[in-house]
Amino acid sequence: MKKVLIIGATSAIAEHCARIWAAKGDVMHLVARNEQHVQTIASDLKVRGASEVTTYYLDLNNVGRHEELLNVADDALGSVDIVLIAHGTLSNQIKCEGSVEETLAEIQTNALSTISILTLIANRFEARKSGAICVISSVAGDRGRSTNYVYGSAKAMVTTFTSGMRQRLYKSNVSVVTIKPGFVDTPMTSEFTKGLLWAEPSAVAEKIVKAIDEKKSEIYVPSFWWMIMVILKKLPNFIFKRLDL
Repeated sequence: MKKVLIIGATSAIAEHCARIWAAKGDVMHLVARNEQHVQTIASDLKVRGASEVTTYYLDLNNVGRHEELLNVADDALGSVDIVLIAHGTLSNQIKCEGSVEETLAEIQTNALSTISILTLIANRFEARKSGAICVISSVAGDRGRSTNYVYGSAKAMVTTFTSGMRQRLYKSNVSVVTIKPGFVDTPMTSEFTKGLLWAEPSAVAEKIVKAIDEKKSEIYVPSFWWMIMVILKKLPNFIFKRLDL
C-alpha cells in the first residue's frame, strides 16, 4: 500500500491517476484550491477502493504555506511515498503579450509555485533516502512557439529544474519523473478543436503511474510526441521563425 500526495488533485490527469491508485487500495492526500470539487473527488476515490483519502485546500500560489502543506500531508499519511504535482493553468498568450502582470502571474502559477514545492519535497525525501517525485511539465517547454511561449517558458523552467534535481537526488534513492504531455482532452482545453494528436486523460494517467513505478526519468505522453519535438527542436531558426505554430 502506497501513500500518495497529489498536489493539484482536481486536474483531470491527476484525478485519473488517483483512480488507478484507488483501485490498488492506496492511501491518498489531495491538495487543491476548490474545496467542493476536491471533496467530490475524495468521495469517489473511496468508492473506487482507496484505503483512506484526506484533503487540504490551498491556492498553491501562496508559497508561504507550502511548508505547512507538506507538514499536514505527513501528519495525514504518516509518511509520503509518492508526490504528484499536477497543478497549473493554460496561459492566454495574447493577454500575456499585452501585460507584464499577466505574464508574471502565469509564470508564478506554472513554474515558481511548483519549484517552491519541489525544493521543500526534495530536502525531505533526500533526508529520508527514499521517495518518488513526479511533475507534469509539457512538450511546450521543449521549444518556444509564438502561440504559447509564456506557458512554454514556465514549463521549460520546470523541466530544467527537475532535470537537475533528478541528478542531485539519484544518490539518495529518490526518483524524479518529468511528464511531458502533448494535447490532452481536459476541461482546461475544452475550447480547442480536437484531432488525431489528442489523448484522453485516462490514457495519460496510465502512462504516468507506470513511469513512477518503473522510476523513469522523463517521458512524453503519448510517446509519439518525442519524435515530433525532436523534429521541431532541430528545425533551423530561419525556417522555424516562418512557421505559424
